[in-house]
Amino acid sequence: MGEFSFKDAMQQFLNQSRIKGDIQAMQIEEVWEKIMGKTISRYTDKLQIFGDKLVITTHVAPLKQELLYQKEKIVQRVNEALGQRVIKEVIIQ
Repeated sequence: MGEFSFKDAMQQFLNQSRIKGDIQAMQIEEVWEKIMGKTISRYTDKLQIFGDKLVITTHVAPLKQELLYQKEKIVQRVNEALGQRVIKEVIIQ
């Protein structure tokens, strides 16, 4: 039986767990203002992860339009902030 560090064991558990997306969404929420700015952060209602998709919910129509233009940049910034390629697609609601 091989030995794992606590970090490795947690990473393996999270990779197999349903809560992985929720934990990653919380990590993104923690850095959302830093990577997207105060205004966007203030008017973003919810961030969710489903598989490799980041779902951003806002009720502000001009912000929705702005986020649509920035999809590629959002993917890049979020993945940089998390230190791994987690997000491949952004969906704006």
